[in-house]
Amino acid sequence: MAQASRQVKLTREGFERLQKTLEQEQGRLAEATRILQEQMETSSDTEDTGLEDAKREKMNIEARIDELEDTLARATVIEDHENEGRVELGAIVVLGNETTKQDMKVLVVSAPEATVTGGSLPRVSEDSPVGKELMGRKKGDAFVVNLDSGKQMKYKVKSIEY
Repeated sequence: MAQASRQVKLTREGFERLQKTLEQEQGRLAEATRILQEQMETSSDTEDTGLEDAKREKMNIEARIDELEDTLARATVIEDHENEGRVELGAIVVLGNETTKQDMKVLVVSAPEATVTGGSLPRVSEDSPVGKELMGRKKGDAFVVNLDSGKQMKYKVKSIEY
């Protein structure tokens, strides 16, 4: 797997949220293991759906834990920004939607961080259509994003902070 050794850049907040999520999943695994143990002890039918559901839930939690541990093992916390004044991971950007004339404040993050719930700001992944167009931009830059639906959205970078 070529991606397994790829470094993952995370904000401090994102790193801490991933660690907290890992702890929660480990707690869920302990509970799922206990439930599975009870199901196995009380199951008289080999085709007990409760037992199968418990096994499946435990496997899903284990897979999520493996994914979180892998991401955290490859993580580097973004501390400094090489291109001050340009959008990079960890930037808080105010985007003006040129169509709706509304502003939105977002945090630009890596894909693994974008999937973690919580946080004070909406997150835009560097791999998303908006994120790809946003990376490297500076204040005042305008850009167009082509959406999957065929629509186009026009944005302007109003501010960048770290």
